[in-house]
Amino acid sequence: MRIAVLALMLVTGGFARAEASNGVTELTWLTGCWESQSGDRIVEEQWTAPRAGSMLSVGRTVKGNALVEYEFVVLRERDGRLVYIAHPSAQPSAEFTSTSISADSVVFENPQHDFPQRIGYQRKGDGLDAWIDGTHDGKTQRVEFHYGRGSCDAK
Repeated sequence: MRIAVLALMLVTGGFARAEASNGVTELTWLTGCWESQSGDRIVEEQWTAPRAGSMLSVGRTVKGNALVEYEFVVLRERDGRLVYIAHPSAQPSAEFTSTSISADSVVFENPQHDFPQRIGYQRKGDGLDAWIDGTHDGKTQRVEFHYGRGSCDAK
């Protein structure tokens, strides 16, 4: 048995950490502040840099001077995959597991969640496109967010 394990380690490159193939460090491009504005509605997300196999995000939507909604996200490595743990305002927490990661995009899924069932991010030059989609009330829906770099400084 030990020989088989050692042979497998030699073939696969040893004890590879999750970061080596699909870890949170591959999403460093999410780090920073992102903002989308439409009229007096502003959607913001702020992502911390990867550390200890995790990233954190805080997001909020404001309309004029009113807070419409907010969300806290923990993005962490678990069992060789990334898990997106969302804590949205006025809703229970939900977990989504990575199904696709590339140099400039990531998709998370939870087929059992009511809506959304998928969450995605894609880097677009200096911008960021995000989306949620799935089935809601028997209909396929998709909501897109187009972000530009925002300021992390107080205004």
